[in-house]
Amino acid sequence: MARKWWTLTAVVAGVFMLVLDITIVNVALPDIGSDFDSSLSDLQWVIDAYALALAAGLLTGGSLADLWGRRRLYAVGTAVFTAGSLLCGLATGPLFLSLARAGQGAGGAVVWATSLALLSEAFQGRERGLAFGVYGGVLGIAVAVGPVLGGAITSGLSWRWIFWVNVPIGAAVVAVTLLRLAESRDPAAASPDWPGFAVFGAALTLLLYGLISASDGWSQPKVWAALAAAAVLLAAFPLLERRRAHPMLDLSLFRKPTFNGGLVAAFGLNASIYALITYLVLYLQQQLHFSPAQAGLRLLALTGAMFVASTTAGRLSSAVPVKVMISAGFVLVAVGIALMSGVTDSSRWTHLLAGMIVSGAGAGMVTVPLASTAVGVVVPARAGAASGVNATARQVGLATAIAVLGTVFTSRADQHGFASGLNLILWIGAGVAAVSAVLSAVLIRQKDFVPPPSRPAPAEPAARPEAAGR
Repeated sequence: MARKWWTLTAVVAGVFMLVLDITIVNVALPDIGSDFDSSLSDLQWVIDAYALALAAGLLTGGSLADLWGRRRLYAVGTAVFTAGSLLCGLATGPLFLSLARAGQGAGGAVVWATSLALLSEAFQGRERGLAFGVYGGVLGIAVAVGPVLGGAITSGLSWRWIFWVNVPIGAAVVAVTLLRLAESRDPAAASPDWPGFAVFGAALTLLLYGLISASDGWSQPKVWAALAAAAVLLAAFPLLERRRAHPMLDLSLFRKPTFNGGLVAAFGLNASIYALITYLVLYLQQQLHFSPAQAGLRLLALTGAMFVASTTAGRLSSAVPVKVMISAGFVLVAVGIALMSGVTDSSRWTHLLAGMIVSGAGAGMVTVPLASTAVGVVVPARAGAASGVNATARQVGLATAIAVLGTVFTSRADQHGFASGLNLILWIGAGVAAVSAVLSAVLIRQKDFVPPPSRPAPAEPAARPEAAGR
């Protein structure tokens, strides 16, 4: 098999594991909580530790790959992710598990940041479009099957096996990467921005710690101390980046409103429907008493609608303006989440069905044009940096929303019951989606997109000798 096809195989297998672990864990959370006698805040960290490490490491991971070699870093990132998966399965408590999840996220950040660069180097012309199509299709499948696969493994074996199944796959990917892939790097790559990485990572950690700790009460000094420190670091971060010769975050990207609109959409998508999946799973299992496998099958209404809609959106993207698709998609997300509200103690799972289908379809509509928005407003040489910032916004949206929604849910549920807490955060999620629809429509402008490079005009055919002599 040609080397480029080995590259595609290694990349899609690695990224499949990475995306799968974003969704597969949700249906296992109640079993994890039961085994470790964990609180809701402990379970929030199981999700957020992974998202936090991904968000903090994406931009630095790309810089390291350009500097030290993309094949080498892809192998290292996969190995770290695989080791983290092994440790997750061996976890003896919620803190151990959250730290191992952070290790998974750190390795995953390198895998994610390096994957598209490897494909771009291996494929050219029409074959590159084919490779990227396979890549996107695999991501969609991973999102769709994650809850079902996680539920089946948790019910049939144990929640620990949702992590252990990554070990043989990860080992095979590392072997293929080292033996079959070609090395590539950027000769002009600069050293990573370690100060920026440290400040950004610390700011996110303190922000999430403060928000999650607030579930036990906002009056705690540690909550306000953590949030204040996070605010100071977040304010200092752009000032630091402005003084760096080679910053991890290119602040000039924010000069185009469309780029900012893409960030709003990226943040809003994960902060609305994706963050709510965790609490929908808890409702299905803790309140309606479905097994993990049964809960995963019911979530297929949501994730399956995402997959179908994203496939359709890919076909429509050449005919429908990006702004229209993203804004309309968010309207569907908001309407779908609102349809799921109104849960009572006597509700059945079918109360959620219409809302899951509508919001899933909306999320699928947003995903495809969002990817083109992330890179379409910059020249090709800066596409990697723009895509990395957009992916970071998605993970920050997921992590902060999980923390905020958990705190709001706990406060409401303790006083008025589970159903009341769920209804409140559903309306918050619908509000986030509605605001994202408006801001996307306002900020995204067609004129900000960089036109594709024009092909050179064909050369005039040389005059025939007999014609020239006439």
